[in-house]
Amino acid sequence: MKSSADERVEAPAREPAVVSPLARLGEMRHLGLVVALVLLAVVGLVTVPDTFATTSNLVSILSLAATIGVITVGMTFVIIGGGIDLSVGAVMALASVWATTLATQSYGPLVMIVCAVLVGTGAGLVNGLLISYGRMVPFIATLAMLVAARGLAQRMSDRRTQLVQQGNEMIVELSTTRVLGIPLLVYIFALVVLAGWVVLNRTTFGRRTYAVGGNPEAARLAGIDVRRHTVLLYALSGLCCGIAAVLIMARTTTGSSTHGDLYELDAIAAVIIGGTLLTGGRGSIIGSILGLLIFTVITNLFILNGLNTSDQLVAKGLIIVVAVLLQRRALTSRT
Repeated sequence: MKSSADERVEAPAREPAVVSPLARLGEMRHLGLVVALVLLAVVGLVTVPDTFATTSNLVSILSLAATIGVITVGMTFVIIGGGIDLSVGAVMALASVWATTLATQSYGPLVMIVCAVLVGTGAGLVNGLLISYGRMVPFIATLAMLVAARGLAQRMSDRRTQLVQQGNEMIVELSTTRVLGIPLLVYIFALVVLAGWVVLNRTTFGRRTYAVGGNPEAARLAGIDVRRHTVLLYALSGLCCGIAAVLIMARTTTGSSTHGDLYELDAIAAVIIGGTLLTGGRGSIIGSILGLLIFTVITNLFILNGLNTSDQLVAKGLIIVVAVLLQRRALTSRT
C-alpha cells in the first residue's frame, strides 16, 4: 500500500502527459500555416520577382493586413465565444463616416478618433444586446446590423467620400510616419494583436470566452453570466472595428460608406484558416493572424500578376470551403 507521501510525489509527474499533446497540436497547426506562407512567398518570387520582394510591396502587404487584422482580432474572440459577426465591415464604414463629418472634424483629430471608437463599440453593444437579451440568432442580428450600418453611413455621407480636412493631419500621419521603415499603423496593429493575445490567454475573460464557446450551459452552471459575456464579446468586436476605422482613414485620408466591403469575408476566413472552430470553444489569435497574412499575400499575388478581382473571390471561397472540410475531418477523426 502506497503512502500519501508517495502519491504526492507521483502526482506532478502525470501532468505533462496531459498538457503537452495539446501544446504540440497547436504548434503543428501554426507550423503548417507558416509553411503555407513560405510557399506563397516562393510563388511570388517565381512569378513576379521584380516586384514581390521589394520593400514597398512588403510594407503595402503589412499596411493592408493591419486594417483587416484589427477586425480579425475581434472576430476571433466572437467566434471562439460561439458567435459570428457579419457586420464588421459596415460598422467600420459607419465609424469612418461619422468621424469624418465636418461637425466631428471641427473638434480635431483626437475627437475624431474617440468618435470612431465609440461608434464601433456602440454598434457592437447593440449586436450583443440583440443576441443575448433579444435572443436573436447571431447570423440574423449581425446581418441586420450590416444592412443598417451601411445604409446609415450612406445617408450621413450622402453617398460621397468625405476627406480628412487640414488641421487633422495627425490621423494621416499614422500612415505616412514610419519607424524603421514601417508605418505607425502597423505598430498599432501589432499592439492590438498583443493585447488580444494577453486577454485571451492570460485573463479570466479569455478563459470564460473558451468556456462559453465550448459549452454555454456548462459555463452557466459554473457561475459565468453567459449573456453578459456575450454582450462584452460583441462590444469588443465593435471596438476593433472603431480602431480599424481610424487606420483606414489614415491610409485613404477619407471616410466612406464603401469602406470595409467584404471585410467580414476576409476576417471570418482568416479566423477559420487559423484553426478556430466555427462552433466555438477553440482557437487562437496567432493562428488567426497567420491566416490573415496568408489571405493578404494571396490578394497581393493576384494583383501583381494582373488577375481578375472576381477570380480572387472565387479562390477565397474555395479556401474557406477547404478549411471547414479539414476542420470537420479533424473533429471526426478525434471522435
